[in-house]
Amino acid sequence: MGESSPRFQAFLPRHLGGLLERCGADEETQLLTRAVAAVLPFKTNQYIVDELIDWSNIPDDPIFRLVFPQPDMLAPIELKTIAELIRSQADQATLTAAVRKIQAGMNAHPAGQTDLNVPEWDGKPLSGVQHKYRETLLYFPRQGQTCHAYCTYCFRWAQFVGIPDLKIAAEEADAGRLHAYLRSHTEISDILMTGGDPLIMSTENLSRAIEPFLHPDLAHISTIRIGTKALTYWPYRFVTDRDADDLMRLFERVKAAGKHLALMAHVTHPRELETAAVHRAVQRVRATGAVIRTQAPLVRTINDHASVWRDLWTRTVALDAVPYYMFVERDTGPRHYFEVPLVRGWEIYREAVSTVTGLARTVRGPSMSTSLGKVVVDGVTTVGDQPALALRYLQARDPEMVGRPFFASYDDHAAWVTDLRPLTKTDLPFFDQSADVTAPLSLSGPSFGHRR
Repeated sequence: MGESSPRFQAFLPRHLGGLLERCGADEETQLLTRAVAAVLPFKTNQYIVDELIDWSNIPDDPIFRLVFPQPDMLAPIELKTIAELIRSQADQATLTAAVRKIQAGMNAHPAGQTDLNVPEWDGKPLSGVQHKYRETLLYFPRQGQTCHAYCTYCFRWAQFVGIPDLKIAAEEADAGRLHAYLRSHTEISDILMTGGDPLIMSTENLSRAIEPFLHPDLAHISTIRIGTKALTYWPYRFVTDRDADDLMRLFERVKAAGKHLALMAHVTHPRELETAAVHRAVQRVRATGAVIRTQAPLVRTINDHASVWRDLWTRTVALDAVPYYMFVERDTGPRHYFEVPLVRGWEIYREAVSTVTGLARTVRGPSMSTSLGKVVVDGVTTVGDQPALALRYLQARDPEMVGRPFFASYDDHAAWVTDLRPLTKTDLPFFDQSADVTAPLSLSGPSFGHRR
């Protein structure tokens, strides 16, 4: 490339003191921040620290809040417990026990990820794989289960806290069984590589993970998706890293094999798209024929204003990328801190989407990833004389549920599908997150809305 490559430098919990001194944080603030970082993962890097954070606007800067733990992310009693243990220099075993107790109450893997989504082959579960929707298989390559930096809202936080039983990762020994599973399941058209972040991997390792999906006997696989935050957390991965050119050639090989290649870029705030490094990264990715689609959750204190989403989607289109999803923050981790009520989320979405061009209205949301599928809030309406929320499944385990409108009683405090009440008995099956997810929905005759 002929360009100098910055050396990646990660900042971990042990660096918090020095980083917070940049904004004049006092000792108590530093202690409370360290207490949160003992429970929830913290990692950032010098690109984010030097290029994205406005250190004159701490603690309100959205990128600062995106990567640095905030004291209110823990319940007051939890924060006090961990802070006092750190202050008193408690032994590691005592601190770890207190931390694990808090983590155990945080719903590490919501929406049945590890008990409803794991497929089997030859009578045994396939490691590092989830098959929730008919057409899409999620693949967690083992060497891609970390990131260039961690988002404070991350619903995959359990991957990063050092608890082996909570980690989802594919074993190399399962590669042959996975290939056989895919040959047998020709309904699968999309592979979504996720993590962590697969683009934390070297190109050599990423190539070993991707190329089996290009095999001629898996011709039914038409799309490879890569879920990543690297585009805006470490854009040099695509531009000047040692194997950046090799990564571009890998993308070209995927395209040459006749596959659609989509970079599912997590972009939470429009400032992430401002730097010259990001612009160059986008240009290089697009030149390979890959498509970039952007998505992020709606998170309080970071992007909970319509103007932020308007700017985000407008900049996305200007960079030749496609706005894809506005998600609802999942019911895991520090959900209480980041959640936005569904009615407010819909208002933000509607206001933002009404102020952008049609090219940016490809974005869908606000969408919840529930155990039954992706539920979008279509709006506030009236059914009969009752105020209601109109809802719809964009994707579902049972394809019969997709696209069918259903309704919930109006509730401007509800922040997740389990907070809602079905408006009528007909709407009940669309809400039953504990139902037999393998049973189809009956949608005909007088028994409409009941499981067979």
